[in-house]
Amino acid sequence: MIRRLPVLFFCLLPGALFAQNIYKSIDTAYYSPDTVQQRDLIDIFRSIYKVKPRPDTGQKKGKIYFSFLPVATGVQGPGRALITSTTMGFYLGEKANTKLSSISFTPYFNLKGRYGIPIRSNIWLNNDNWNIQGDTRFLVYPTYTWGLIGNQPESNSFLLNYKYVRFYQSALKRITSYFFAGIGYDFDSYIDLDITSPNDNAFRKYTGYKYGTMADQTFFSSGPTVNLLYDTRNNSINPVPGVYANLIYRYSAVPFGSNNNWQSLYIDLRKYVSITNYGPKNILAFWSYYWTSLTPGTPYLDLPSIGMDPYQRSGRGIEQSRYRGQRLFYFESEFRRDITRDGLLGFVVFANINSTSEINTNRFEYWHPAGGTGLRIKFNKRSNTNICIDYAFSKNYQAGLINLGEAF
Repeated sequence: MIRRLPVLFFCLLPGALFAQNIYKSIDTAYYSPDTVQQRDLIDIFRSIYKVKPRPDTGQKKGKIYFSFLPVATGVQGPGRALITSTTMGFYLGEKANTKLSSISFTPYFNLKGRYGIPIRSNIWLNNDNWNIQGDTRFLVYPTYTWGLIGNQPESNSFLLNYKYVRFYQSALKRITSYFFAGIGYDFDSYIDLDITSPNDNAFRKYTGYKYGTMADQTFFSSGPTVNLLYDTRNNSINPVPGVYANLIYRYSAVPFGSNNNWQSLYIDLRKYVSITNYGPKNILAFWSYYWTSLTPGTPYLDLPSIGMDPYQRSGRGIEQSRYRGQRLFYFESEFRRDITRDGLLGFVVFANINSTSEINTNRFEYWHPAGGTGLRIKFNKRSNTNICIDYAFSKNYQAGLINLGEAF
């Protein structure tokens, strides 16, 4: 019965999502209809240093709202890293009919040979006529892997070291009020794969997989994508009540520069429910995605893997890439609550579960739960950007996480 749960879930969830009323646009700077003025760290800085705020003219076209966070924290792979995260929120049209655009820049480095320059963008043109999405990364990326078996012991891991270049770009045209469709291009390059194992054959035997597991090789994945999007949220940095659904079909092929011909499908569903319509924010958030390789030939590092979703935010409490397979199912729920009525402080409690298909049976046999809690500090009330400090844990693993913006 448990093997049928993913199919049953995806059959029932769309009806539960879209049968409900669509929430109207909500001013994220003043979420509650009460008279309590919202505050953020910028307000506190101004009050301490007696800086007079500029006159509030509202969130108008062209104005940029910055959030910045320098922090040393644990990252996937060996060692700790210094991370600086900058998020920019802005409107390219009138707020009444245009969603908040965002660009995030999160460079990091450590003293053990791991560093990266990732840039993500989610741009909404005037009146939401177009949505332009981008993801560019230049990384040196030592990472652990546990093969394609869902019950592999924690101690059984290989260290992979490689250089990674990613360029993803897509453009989606609005079809109806909240529905968008478009095409894109995805390119991945895994350069000089270094495997810490006795030899290639040992690693191939360990993973049970033959594509993209040769040492000292460079692997390319390149090709077009088809993108469908349904989004009633007006702020992706910190969503308030609404619905999000995204489908990405990827076709990587030799004529486009890939080493192999292969295809994949990624389906992402999210729902945000407001428990109360007044007072402090009080929201239940749900997230689920299904990611599958549709054909043979997918390189090992392109296979569905926990924490390697497009935003790399899934699996809090589980090591990134801990579970990998031909198919992956993920579900997470989170309760979000303001502590102070002015929105400066808040907290969350979350839980998630995931499973990857077994290489021999292609079935979901092992399920891996995780959970945690976190503190929220409002950095910029205009873009509704929080500093998110989470403690997450699962069996044999725990981690502290610091980010700008909610996990989903």
